[in-house]
Amino acid sequence: MTFLTKLKTFAADESGAVTVDWVVLTAAIVGLGLAVITSVRTGVGNLGTDISNSLTSASVATLGTLGNSN
Repeated sequence: MTFLTKLKTFAADESGAVTVDWVVLTAAIVGLGLAVITSVRTGVGNLGTDISNSLTSASVATLGTLGNSN
């Protein structure tokens, strides 16, 4: 029996113990997703601020000057 077949059989089973397993598995996946979002959110916000500051202070060369600022 392949893994996919076992997974389909597990998903189709509606007995009490398997239903509890699905609830626990779903809760674990949701919890993991929330943990990832919480840990990444601060770093992404800081990175966005740094990029915004860099782009705001950058100068754009006009065509023909090749980046000379004078």
